[in-house]
Amino acid sequence: MHEPTREQLIHWDRNLVWHGFTQMAEYEPLVIQRAEGCTLIDIDGNRYIDGVASLWCNVHGHRHPRIDGAVRAQLDRVAHVTSLGTSNPTTIKLARRLVDIAPAGLEHVFFSDDGATAVEVSVKMALQYWQQCDDPRPEKTRYVALGEAYHGDTIGAVSMGGVGRFHDVFQPLLFEPIRVASPDTYRTPEGIAPDGLRDYHLGKLEEVLAEHHEQIAAMVIEPLVQGAAGMITHPPGYLHGVRELTRRYDVLLVADEVAVGMGRTGRMFACEHEQVTPDLLCLAKGLTGGYLPLAATLATDEIWRAFLGDYSESKTFFHGHTYGGNPLGAAAALATLDVFEEEDTLARMPEKIARLQQHLARIAELPQVGDVRQRGLMAGVELVADRATKEPYPWFEKRGIRVCDHARTEGVLLRPLGNVVVILPPLAITLEQLDRIAEAVEHGIVAAT
Repeated sequence: MHEPTREQLIHWDRNLVWHGFTQMAEYEPLVIQRAEGCTLIDIDGNRYIDGVASLWCNVHGHRHPRIDGAVRAQLDRVAHVTSLGTSNPTTIKLARRLVDIAPAGLEHVFFSDDGATAVEVSVKMALQYWQQCDDPRPEKTRYVALGEAYHGDTIGAVSMGGVGRFHDVFQPLLFEPIRVASPDTYRTPEGIAPDGLRDYHLGKLEEVLAEHHEQIAAMVIEPLVQGAAGMITHPPGYLHGVRELTRRYDVLLVADEVAVGMGRTGRMFACEHEQVTPDLLCLAKGLTGGYLPLAATLATDEIWRAFLGDYSESKTFFHGHTYGGNPLGAAAALATLDVFEEEDTLARMPEKIARLQQHLARIAELPQVGDVRQRGLMAGVELVADRATKEPYPWFEKRGIRVCDHARTEGVLLRPLGNVVVILPPLAITLEQLDRIAEAVEHGIVAAT
């Protein structure tokens, strides 16, 4: 087959490739051919700062020599080995590293493919745990999830999700969790002051747990920040309170750190900010530095032991993925962890976090901006029709999209969440690149009015 022309690539991309979360009738192809560090380069040679970390997963930049070299070296050994009954040294070493750096008490690692599958694993693992633990509680089959939650696009993960525009059409396929309101620091309940927000929402959660804990297997939560909900930030202390309540009522806690883990909030894991160890911890996205699909669900020893027994007892965890624990992905993940240490990535973040905070403070003064939210190097700028009432723009006006379209003309690639413009660059971003991202967002907001 001859190398296709530019026009053929554009035509095929528009008509053959079905892009996720994209209205294909309106899709205008943007074909990225190569990358350098935090810069993406399209087939026409145009350069864009990767302001969305290639969907929140790139950590140390593209084509990092340390990660590239690790993947190439693994190719010289073996590209894939099934994790169903066999293993590989690279995958084993990754499990050891993850247990070493994870919150204390998470001692076992189940590998899968991506964030949704990591959550799917946790949901099934929690259910089976209660069927066969030392004190079986087979009636514990329900789950608690937050409003506006997003945990991925497999059926179990979608069931936990609460973003209506994403999930309503699939309702006939889903199970129904017990939903509690998100502890949103922007859209707060009437009459609740900011300093009372944490206790208000913890009180509502306790009401649910007190009434239903005998039927609840687990609560699933994105710690500190709900990403796809629009970068909703939680009040300080909420996560810690959730951990205390779930322990008190004998409910497992699943921390979905697919987006907020791997340094994104300024610590390796978001749970570290409030000294929380969940029963199950889900990782993906930045786990491989954004190179290859790989996910991990970390579990406590108590959960692990519930699955041990004689073959005839059928206590095995009946779940597995063809590419779970793939050695190439594991090699990229090990190298990603090496780069965190070698380049002092976390130690370099406070300056970048502060720089972004300065820009957001300025952007917050624009009349079209209702709120700016930031945790580490993840931020959201929410556009509203009325700042006083917090009335959103109609979603079909595509305000966020229009801002990002303008940013692209200034060499910055972003992807919005409705009316929320997301700023979520690789952790390796430079201060000068952060300046350019923020300026493009600011100019885009003005241009979109």
